[in-house]
Amino acid sequence: MKAAVYYGPQQIRATEIADAAIRQDHEILVKVDATSICGSDLHLYRGALDAIMDKGKSQTGHELIGTVIEVGKLVSRFRKGDRVSMAYSCSCGDCYMCRVGQTAHCETTRSAVYGFGVPFGNLNGTHAEAMVIPYADSHTLKVPKEIPDAAALTLSCNLPSAVIANTLANIQPGETVALIGCGPTGLMTLDIAIQRAPGKVVALDKVAHRLDAARARGATAINVGSTDWKEQALAECKGRGFDKVIEVVGYPETLQMSLDLVRPGGGIAAIGVFTDSTFNLNLADVFLRDISLHMNGFANVQPFMWESLRLLERGVVQPQKLFSHEFRLGEIDKAFSTFYTKADGAMKMLIRP
Repeated sequence: MKAAVYYGPQQIRATEIADAAIRQDHEILVKVDATSICGSDLHLYRGALDAIMDKGKSQTGHELIGTVIEVGKLVSRFRKGDRVSMAYSCSCGDCYMCRVGQTAHCETTRSAVYGFGVPFGNLNGTHAEAMVIPYADSHTLKVPKEIPDAAALTLSCNLPSAVIANTLANIQPGETVALIGCGPTGLMTLDIAIQRAPGKVVALDKVAHRLDAARARGATAINVGSTDWKEQALAECKGRGFDKVIEVVGYPETLQMSLDLVRPGGGIAAIGVFTDSTFNLNLADVFLRDISLHMNGFANVQPFMWESLRLLERGVVQPQKLFSHEFRLGEIDKAFSTFYTKADGAMKMLIRP
């Protein structure tokens, strides 16, 4: 079958591999109807994990809408023909960490993630014609046919992460909010945040069309490429800092931006995926300003998938509108390049086998 494989930095391309097949009774085999590229995949694409990847073998992709084509003997919740999505991290649902809601830290699967190679469990990926989902009963979700493929894809990672960001930020009516990062997950986060009745929302990014999208949603948009971006942002909250800051990028620079923008006693919800091993955190500053810092880049999305599905079913959010390009699986290299460079108004990629 055809699947996307990591060969090196900016070298992810489709190739022929052995057909996916069930080997354990808790697995299901799924035909991939559509998939996409997550912002976290770009860390992989740019080579942040290159030293620990199995080049030429590791598959990519962790966002899915598919159809069940075979079911293991121990699987009870799914049947052939079911339309499903799954959480980006594979969890057993039965260990201590799963039971306390930390599904990304499953003790059985050892924090395995689809499409991220040997360092994260060496699982197969969604950038393929078919894939195997282990422990399917625990982290897979049936998706009604009324939900468009593009919207359903966001259930694996983006939309639950946006729900988590808002849960951690706990925005209260009238509060000032700064959103750092206006990619797809950032804009979903914004869609939910605005409905919590904040007094003002300021969105920060450096990509013009993403800032335009945030502006169209009612946020004040500021380009961080401007030399006075911080002064512009702080002017929107009378210089005292924002009540809440949500970070959806995953770089040391954007975490520092969050710390620079939050007011004393304020809160930061950082859900970007950080791959840097160190950060020069000024503990005295965080301590003396009574800042609450929540980091959840390795997000426990499975407990929030049902809530996310409810948002889709009731039309509260419409993430399908964020998809700007469509590619075939054989064009996965072009899809990655377009998303990475943000060319041609790129927002989110829809990929079909």
